[in-house]
Amino acid sequence: MFTDTVGYTASTQADESRTLQLLAEQQQLLRPLVASHQGHEIKSTGDGFLVEFGSALDATRCAVDIQRRLHEQATTGSGPPIRIRIGIHLGDVVQRGADILGDAVNIAARVEPAAESGGICVTSAVRDQVWNKVPERFEKLGPTSLKGVQSAVDIYKIILPWMDRRPTSMSGSGSGLAVLPFANISPDPKDEYFADGLTEELITVMSQLKGLRVIARTSVTPYKSTTKGVAQIGAELGVASVLEGSVRKAGNRLRITAQLIDVGSQGHLWANTYDRELDDVFALQAEMAKQVAEALQVRLLARESEALDHRPSARPESYLEYLQGRNSLHGFSEAELRDAQAHFERAIELDERNAAAHAGLAEVYRLRGTMYFHLPRAEWEAASRTHTARALEIDPNLAEGHVAMADVYAVDYDYVAAERELKLAVALNPSFSWAHLGYASVLGDQLRIDEALRELAIAEELDPLSAFVLHSRANLLTSLRRLDEAEECIRKLARIENEGLLTTDARFSLHEARGELEECLRDIRRVEELIPGRAESVAAAAMYHALKGEGARARELVGTIEGLPEPVRPDPQIAGVYALLGDLDGAFRWLDIAFEARRMGIRGWRLDPAYAAVRADPRFRRLLERMHLA
Repeated sequence: MFTDTVGYTASTQADESRTLQLLAEQQQLLRPLVASHQGHEIKSTGDGFLVEFGSALDATRCAVDIQRRLHEQATTGSGPPIRIRIGIHLGDVVQRGADILGDAVNIAARVEPAAESGGICVTSAVRDQVWNKVPERFEKLGPTSLKGVQSAVDIYKIILPWMDRRPTSMSGSGSGLAVLPFANISPDPKDEYFADGLTEELITVMSQLKGLRVIARTSVTPYKSTTKGVAQIGAELGVASVLEGSVRKAGNRLRITAQLIDVGSQGHLWANTYDRELDDVFALQAEMAKQVAEALQVRLLARESEALDHRPSARPESYLEYLQGRNSLHGFSEAELRDAQAHFERAIELDERNAAAHAGLAEVYRLRGTMYFHLPRAEWEAASRTHTARALEIDPNLAEGHVAMADVYAVDYDYVAAERELKLAVALNPSFSWAHLGYASVLGDQLRIDEALRELAIAEELDPLSAFVLHSRANLLTSLRRLDEAEECIRKLARIENEGLLTTDARFSLHEARGELEECLRDIRRVEELIPGRAESVAAAAMYHALKGEGARARELVGTIEGLPEPVRPDPQIAGVYALLGDLDGAFRWLDIAFEARRMGIRGWRLDPAYAAVRADPRFRRLLERMHLA
């Protein structure tokens, strides 16, 4: 393996002392990585290394780790990035003292310049040994002549995760299923909730099948009573098939009709009518999921079939209350959340072993606590934890319960446990968009950026019309200073949310990153129109004045919100104002307050160039240690 520093000669001529410092930093970083992969440093070439390995796999993994570490450092650090090229070849060498010689060495030296800045190139000899043992893709380069090498050598570029701009897909282009909202044809129009609830339950059940990508309820709800055809819906949601149907509920009797339609041909793949008692609704959902999977030629694993057959059921009257709660929970106004809470509490009164109702109630407590401050934090958090634990005690395979438990761990800064819960939720329900979104957040806090972006891509694929997913992705892209991609994401968000709060918040971050301060001011005014009197808007205005160099006005504004009670006080934003003012003592005082209140949003502090001075302070390292992120 040969490494070489990009632009070393020009950099030395421009600033020799800084270049030598960067070279020393590079050597300190590379040498431990080489040793960890059982590499033997043959020699330093001044601005690079020649390294020998016992296997092509060790060499490849080492090269990927080196470029990953340099990429992370360039993404999160404040200084100039270190860029190197790496070339790898496999062959016999001749040992001469401490050096090695031979054609294999010469070819490796010639392969390295073919790599792009921050990239890795390998010969076909290496690629043939490792292609099925590493997760990265290989892309063959065009004909390349190597100086001094007479015979043809095929060269492959390793596609590193942060270079791969292909859309991440769970199961291939054009695949997937959309369960459209079932029509309510019951005698009582008030039974509309049952049709909506059954739709969501079918989505949940079918999402548990690993071989099937199922679109989330958020993205199918806009197609309720739509006049759009199947072909248009399939194209907009990126699916190959659509399940639609109707529900008639009369007392305890149900009649459900369903049909599965191929988007391409618009032909029927399967259809059925079910006449059942309400008590049989859980068995009916499992039966329908199996029949749809069979029609789509999705192989059902034995454990998946068993899980469908043994889903914990609730008493019918408790189940109906639960469905009404879920229906209300898809709105986030305070009135809707109160209504959802009442239905979940009633569902539990009717059947204490309704695990889904416990999980729903845990979610409501957390949403009402964080959004509307309806109880002191200690009370709503204790209630949320209690119902989360009870849900998983009743049904250990409830993905929603594991996502709720991940929230509990993340608030306690236990990222290892939170990741474990989210991985389990994804394993139990691969199409659960909210689990992928939560996982992306936990990965982002740990600066595992490429993994976070992949989880966000999966979440968006599963829920393409989710404002929450697009808002999260736009903010991460802005933090990474991939501003054109962030802007495109915000445009899509604006179409979905109709220029709402999440769109405006994402735009403020984008305009701040671009230094478009007057645009930031317009964003602040727009938020104030949407939700008057928010303390976050005052903090944003203080940031605006700090960025404009109007320190006295910024301090005056932030002083008006510092004395607010803890639930409504935006501690991290107050810290941000002091950081922009260059007052690091003030910034760390409020970061400590945010940490103790378990309200830290750490990712921006780790990524945003505006907070470089904060990251350089030893106190930031100690804060990361307290959060188990150092």
